[in-house]
Amino acid sequence: MIRTLCFTPQQEPCAEIPVSQFDDILRQPQSLLWVDFENEPDEMAESILTGIFRFHPLAVDDALQQTHSPKVDDWSDYLYIVLNSLEMDKARAFHLRELDVFLGKNFVVTHHDHPLPCIEHTRQACLRDRRFISQGADHLLDKLLDDLVAGYMPIVSQLDEQIDEMEDKVLDNPKSSTLQEIFTLKRALQVLRRTLTPQREVLSKLARDDYAVIDPQDRIFFRDIYDHLVRMHDLNESMRDLVSSALDTYLSAVNNRMNDVMKTLTVITTLFMPISFLTGFFGMNFFEPSAGLTDWTSLTAFLVTLAIFLVLPLAMHRWMKNQTWI
Repeated sequence: MIRTLCFTPQQEPCAEIPVSQFDDILRQPQSLLWVDFENEPDEMAESILTGIFRFHPLAVDDALQQTHSPKVDDWSDYLYIVLNSLEMDKARAFHLRELDVFLGKNFVVTHHDHPLPCIEHTRQACLRDRRFISQGADHLLDKLLDDLVAGYMPIVSQLDEQIDEMEDKVLDNPKSSTLQEIFTLKRALQVLRRTLTPQREVLSKLARDDYAVIDPQDRIFFRDIYDHLVRMHDLNESMRDLVSSALDTYLSAVNNRMNDVMKTLTVITTLFMPISFLTGFFGMNFFEPSAGLTDWTSLTAFLVTLAIFLVLPLAMHRWMKNQTWI
């Protein structure tokens, strides 16, 4: 699908421009043309990108492959920019959506294989308010990047809330499912870090380097987006530290619980050790009435032995408590 948006002075933004009019619009320095390719067949997109816009075949191939990390390539008359949009599903799995942008003096060309919220949001904003598209191609790119980066913030906030819930679970009742949740969050934050870091470098170049298609006075807008990415990157690093601390807390809690279990089993074994000894001693086969030791089987011996069975564990428990073992 090819969607277009065109602005010419003294006119409102116009959508759905035929491909046959692209050349005429591009010849007008004061006009601005935005062409968006969404899941368009490569043959059709390539013919327009190389035939009408005259982009270099290497840049067009990069845009159609959709397998590149964020970067900026300066082709003198235009910039080729690769960005990543990020989406997170309910299972905390991230989906990276590549967005390829060609920026010229009076045009912006975007190419992507999946619907992107930032594209639709920017398009609707341009249709509502002509200021976003009437101030030049670099301002339109600024709006597009601002919406793309703003889409990261709900993900960061959602991960922050999930980390708080996970920390409560670790402290209250750590389970094996809690450990799985920790590793899921750890992987999610790692993906977020790999996404933010290269895009931060892209915005740094747009904000500081000299490009023919970007007005030097407009770099401050890209610097503002760069600051947003820096803050989100710092938040991501803080959340990674929190998850690592939660993992250490989980392991400590599991070890402490295991120590408590071992302590309990040791106490039980120790308490029953005298009883086991007495049972084994009186159960030996040489204590038989035929040996003249019939008093061992009398009622008095039974009662005394039973009293020892009851008193000795209690006495040992008190002794171990005095030794601060329990």
